[in-house]
Amino acid sequence: MTEKITCFIPAGEIKDMRITLKELNENPLVKEIFITGKNTIKGFEIPEKACFSEIENIQSTAGVKKMAELSKTVFTLIYTKTLPLKLGAWALERMIQVAENTFAGMIYSDHYQMREEKLLPSPVIDYQDGSLRDDFNFGSLLLFNTQLLGRAVWNMIHEYQFAALYELRLKISQHNRLFRIPEFLYTEMETDTRQTGEKIFDYVDPKNRNVQIEMEKVCSQHLKDIGAWLEPDFTDVKFTEADFPVEASVIIPVRNRIKTIEDAIRSVFSQKTDFAFNLIVVDNHSSDGTTELLQNLAIEDQRLIHVTPERNDLGIGGCWNEGIYHKMCGKFAIQLDSDDLYINDNVLQQIVDAFYRQNCAMVVGSYQMVNFKLEEIPPGLIDHREWTPDNGRNNALRINGLGAPRAFYTPVIRNIRVPNVSYGEDYALALAISRHYQIGRIYEPLYLCRRWDDNTDASLNVSKMNEHNTYKDRIRTIELWARKELVKKLTS
Repeated sequence: MTEKITCFIPAGEIKDMRITLKELNENPLVKEIFITGKNTIKGFEIPEKACFSEIENIQSTAGVKKMAELSKTVFTLIYTKTLPLKLGAWALERMIQVAENTFAGMIYSDHYQMREEKLLPSPVIDYQDGSLRDDFNFGSLLLFNTQLLGRAVWNMIHEYQFAALYELRLKISQHNRLFRIPEFLYTEMETDTRQTGEKIFDYVDPKNRNVQIEMEKVCSQHLKDIGAWLEPDFTDVKFTEADFPVEASVIIPVRNRIKTIEDAIRSVFSQKTDFAFNLIVVDNHSSDGTTELLQNLAIEDQRLIHVTPERNDLGIGGCWNEGIYHKMCGKFAIQLDSDDLYINDNVLQQIVDAFYRQNCAMVVGSYQMVNFKLEEIPPGLIDHREWTPDNGRNNALRINGLGAPRAFYTPVIRNIRVPNVSYGEDYALALAISRHYQIGRIYEPLYLCRRWDDNTDASLNVSKMNEHNTYKDRIRTIELWARKELVKKLTS
């Protein structure tokens, strides 16, 4: 069989590399194997098809360009992990077959993970136009059409240390497919044993700030290339569009949160403001005693409006719509989750002041991560400083969320409405608002975010994570298409 593949693998532990190199070296499709990495490994006999390369970092622009230069075969295979790779039966043959049939620029597939000596299926998701997250999970084995890889590299004009592979796949996606094979073609070793609820905050870790800056630059350039980047030119907000019974309403959707809802409500009752406010709790047919507790708290303080929807098919987003369309909803609708509580008695005042000061249709604050006992836990403060007034609404298409707590100018949120789902509804709303309006920011913590076993994203299985990520990518796709049409209209 013709040698069609040039491989690139990162240097790692010798015992692990031996397994990966043996897998690739014995495959007749493989012509050459280049070992990348900073450290020179001594006393290690490598197989005949393999050699050490000058590539120090495959995430850098220099590394990506060097791979394109070294690859002389029809296809280029990049393995991104250092732990052992085990190929499935006829795996490379299948990847090439699909690549040739689909004319894809890049092929990736479902796979297995060997985790704690257990072989676990690890399906990934299909790539779509809105799959702009830099942490999109392709798995660790990527097969590129070398000609298309070279064309993309030729268009990479900036130098990056961390974001080059991200830029590479965006460049390829502008003209060619990134195609998933829904078959389990290989096994990779999984070393990150944290729960999914801990991993989702990696991108806001301060130590990753330099990485995030590069990723933002890459994504912004991609949006410019495809005609979806928006100038920092926003629609003014006029805060006199309608009369409201109060200045602000805190809205809490709740279902079966008897352990936490009273803490949340009392943190609202404690707020000190120079305006009138109320609290609308949308009780989505609780059955654990939450309903009775809310009834008693409403007697204690008449600012609490206890709402039970007539419908029984509402998610969190649907409950939000019940709140914002309620006749007692204020000019500003301010979010608080039923698990959480405001950090002090000045939060509502800060948020409302921010609306007027920053002339925005939405305000996003910051929060402190705590456990059930309200003790601080890693990563601590989540402030989303990747949001900037000039480019935040473009960068919002790359990141997985905009932060919390969130607050909205009620006429705007009523005009858009909230998707009737229980994950990603706030993100969808924020993207739609930011298409036209500025989003204001408060970078000091406004509430305590509890992480505990009953959180919706505390520990998700692969299927649920894929469902969530597919939905958010779909939301990005919808928004991306809308922005491309808006740019056409503005530039015509």
